[in-house]
Amino acid sequence: MTATPATTGHILVFNAGSSSLKVALVDPATGARAMSGTAQRLGSPDAAFALDHDGEESTLLPLHDGTHDEAVSAVLDAAQRLPDELRPVGAGHRVVHGGELFEESVLVTDEVVAAITRFSDLAPLHNPPALLGIAAVGARWPEMPQVAVFDTAFHQTMPARAFRYAVPEEWYADLGVRRYGFHGTSHRYVSERAAVLMGRQPSELALVVVHLGNGCSAAAVLGGRSVDTTMGLTPLEGLVMGTRSGDVDPGVFGYLARQSSMSSEDVTDALNTRSGLLGLTGRSNDMREVQAAARKGEKRAQLAVDVFVYRVAKAVAALVVGLGRLDAVVFTGGIGENDAPVRRHVVQALGFLGLELDEDANEKHGRATAGRICRDVSPTALVVPTDEELMIARDTVRLVRDSETDYSDL
Repeated sequence: MTATPATTGHILVFNAGSSSLKVALVDPATGARAMSGTAQRLGSPDAAFALDHDGEESTLLPLHDGTHDEAVSAVLDAAQRLPDELRPVGAGHRVVHGGELFEESVLVTDEVVAAITRFSDLAPLHNPPALLGIAAVGARWPEMPQVAVFDTAFHQTMPARAFRYAVPEEWYADLGVRRYGFHGTSHRYVSERAAVLMGRQPSELALVVVHLGNGCSAAAVLGGRSVDTTMGLTPLEGLVMGTRSGDVDPGVFGYLARQSSMSSEDVTDALNTRSGLLGLTGRSNDMREVQAAARKGEKRAQLAVDVFVYRVAKAVAALVVGLGRLDAVVFTGGIGENDAPVRRHVVQALGFLGLELDEDANEKHGRATAGRICRDVSPTALVVPTDEELMIARDTVRLVRDSETDYSDL
């Protein structure tokens, strides 16, 4: 697989999930989107792709087969119809798992593809769709440079005391059983942006970045480097999420096997797809719906909110140990940016660390307006909207300017 370097122009960014595909045509210099779209419910008869062009009404494209392949083809067809000045000069792909091998984003080669394939066992819902996107772009535009941006890369700076499990040594040495962490592109972007908003250099700051969405994680970022995070070997560990349980006693596997004859695969599937907010409420993995039900007095919904907030605050407090001090807690992600009540409860629970919520600022700030939500004290709390697509586009431009790197020894 070869690539021709490019230095200017738009970057086509792919963010492939287990049942969704997000795409954006990004100007790396400004962050402007000339095109963006989301394919949802892939793998089902209801699959569809909503595509937005700059200044035009959204177009809904039906996906007859409902596959990732079909969604990627629809994106590439749309990109080929763009004016010449908007044609992409490179493609960047979010790849969830890169193991210990990738400490930064890399230009895609055959060797890189083989390595991503090897790590698919650790991210079976995410790495294969990313590979489909890489293959489709390569088939359509063989000379277009492509870059893989790994969720795990940002966390490769964690010390061994943070990433090692207390398990038999051969599990780590032979099988790579350790904590990797995820949402790294978001944590990297948000921590850098928070430093700008605080008028400080990233190297000066001790931050806990809290990415809350359908997937949730928190990271301790010291001097611009990840020193600890809540997700582990897979994206299942850590905080309560939309459908994922977060931390549970691993003894649950043996217990359920004895009590209900569930296999380890059955339990893993349930912890990933039927747990979290959905499992606690029995009705929804969407925090907006859960909050609405709680306001109506539904006890299970209120419990879900309480558990969610408690786990976030508990994790933030624990991550401060890895920092040694705290300058700010930074909220991002769909819930972190939009749910003022969740932020309020978390900040109030962390009052013992010196955080003092500013109610008016907390109600004001969100996805459209970044800023402080605490009174003028230190430590503080901020809302910083994430932009993983922009970070991926900028990594892509940076790497395709220098295509001399050799990855043949992977």
